[in-house]
Amino acid sequence: MRLFAAFLKLIRLPNLFFIALAQILFQWCIYLPIYHGAEATGFNELQSFGMLCLASVCIAAAGYIINDYFDINIDEVNKPEQMVVDKIIHRRWAIAWHFILSFSGIALTALALPLRDKWYLVVANMACVGLLWFYSTNFKKQVLVGNIVISLLTAWTILIIFFSKVSVTDAFEPANAGQPKLFRFAFLYAGFAFITSLIREAVKDLEDIKGDERYGCRTMPIAWGVNATKVYVAVWMIVLIVMLIIIQVYILQFQWWWGVVYSVLFIILPLLLTFRQFFHASSREDYHKISTYIKVIMLTGILSMTVFYFYVRD
Repeated sequence: MRLFAAFLKLIRLPNLFFIALAQILFQWCIYLPIYHGAEATGFNELQSFGMLCLASVCIAAAGYIINDYFDINIDEVNKPEQMVVDKIIHRRWAIAWHFILSFSGIALTALALPLRDKWYLVVANMACVGLLWFYSTNFKKQVLVGNIVISLLTAWTILIIFFSKVSVTDAFEPANAGQPKLFRFAFLYAGFAFITSLIREAVKDLEDIKGDERYGCRTMPIAWGVNATKVYVAVWMIVLIVMLIIIQVYILQFQWWWGVVYSVLFIILPLLLTFRQFFHASSREDYHKISTYIKVIMLTGILSMTVFYFYVRD
């Protein structure tokens, strides 16, 4: 039982739940209402979506494992109490599970999609596996590179569902009236995921500066300094808040009142409060709290799809 609990901790079960939740809500609260369930509730469609969702979860889990595998020395400094690899799960088992889950993710992607038409999505998920490997070995130690890679992969969890549904070449054809709306929602949520992930990754760099510095990582706080990193985070938070306010003004013309109320109360207001607290943060514990707040905001952002379900189906 202890080994099983350690494995769930290793693969970051709550984070995997976030990924699956985002994809499920996009499927059921955005895609299905836009297309009024047409050709979307059959067994083959549901089976395809389920395998694609499981593929994303497997690839992400493999990424968390390989990250911990290569971060043993750093984690001994930053978070020794949370370590699993080499304390509960042997390194050889960790690397074996990485390859098993990575292969499973790619295989499930291939099985979920019509290869003749969507082969590029299989290649894209193979690239995700490669990026997660090189992130763990190299990219995360470089200024901004690792943060951008993780943020792109976070956004991809939404975009792969979108691209599995539509063909880019005919997205705006008159015969596909729902696709422009689906496109806007997909890139809206993917953009939200990208920016919030950029912010959170920089905050995590501030949190982990001690261990990263000891083992030669060139993360943003180490290369630029803490103050410059805090300015960087603040700029992205301002950009995100302004973008969200503009979106609320835009959707007011459609009288999506509950969508605006939800976004203001559960996304914009918490962002403003987090922004205020961020400038008073100075310790590792402070940055950990800020990181947690941003993660909660990411969750409320994902859950906003349940509100827009009632509007996009009209």
